[in-house]
Amino acid sequence: MDKPRILVARAVFPEVVSRLAQYFEVENNQADEPWSKQQLADKLRDKVGAFTTGAERIDADALAAAPHLKICANMAVGYNNFDLPAMTARKVLATNTPDVLTETTADFGFALLMATARRVTESEHYLRAGKWQRWSYDMFAGSDVHGSTLGILGMGRIGQGIARRGAHGFGMNVIYHNRSRLSPELEAQCKARYVSKDELLRMADHLVLVLPYSPESHHTIGAAELALMKPTANLINIARGGIVDDAALAAALRERKIAGAGLDVYEGEPKVHPDLLTVPNVVLTPHIASATVPTRKAMADLAADNLIGFLVHGKPLTPLNPEVLG
Repeated sequence: MDKPRILVARAVFPEVVSRLAQYFEVENNQADEPWSKQQLADKLRDKVGAFTTGAERIDADALAAAPHLKICANMAVGYNNFDLPAMTARKVLATNTPDVLTETTADFGFALLMATARRVTESEHYLRAGKWQRWSYDMFAGSDVHGSTLGILGMGRIGQGIARRGAHGFGMNVIYHNRSRLSPELEAQCKARYVSKDELLRMADHLVLVLPYSPESHHTIGAAELALMKPTANLINIARGGIVDDAALAAALRERKIAGAGLDVYEGEPKVHPDLLTVPNVVLTPHIASATVPTRKAMADLAADNLIGFLVHGKPLTPLNPEVLG
């Protein structure tokens, strides 16, 4: 009997491809070649499943070209590359990889916060350029993390992880805003206090964005929101590109309306707004918040488990649109 055909759209751990090959006929992209929208559609044409990474757009056009497609398994917790209503209408299951990257991403969010607060990137560039000749009292003087006010916009699992690190590790005063308030028990675990969005913006010394992207959250932070922040505040985005108006942020940084920013995600990435590349008071990383070997391996394994679970056993582990199963 012929094995079902699946597509692995990007280079992943070879052992994950080998495991998938036990169950499926796998077309893989271990060369990690960039595909156009049409090339992706062509490759999906005869596939029942796809292993995606967040960069491959699965929309109505892609679905129309893939009449046999039953599941797309994202190796990511975010899924704004999926047109979920279109997939649901076509009865194509979507899955993601929650939980396995929570603590690693929270670690990185805190690392980015600290690098921004203590002006690590600026000072390293200064040193590498041979400009460090003598000590001065105000040389790259940044802001304290311990005892400061940590603001979190979006209080899911990662936001809670950042809150715990701040409250328990650094004695920070933690405030947050979310679509729905946490239970009293979770608030107590995080030592976090719920405030309005405007209060959050005005009070935070370090504001961390951890909310999911949607059309409703597009440019949640723009010029008006940045104007509410303290001129000494730092903004950290480990959520998704598009939540921040990058042009407005670059202007706010240049004009010192806020002290600094740490960014792991960008509008239209991998392109970065050119103005962000010219301001010194920003730490820039290339979407690596989940980038440890154990975590990326766990993400790949869970995406593979979803493909095997659904196509072989009829039981996906982390469905995003479970209504297609009924």
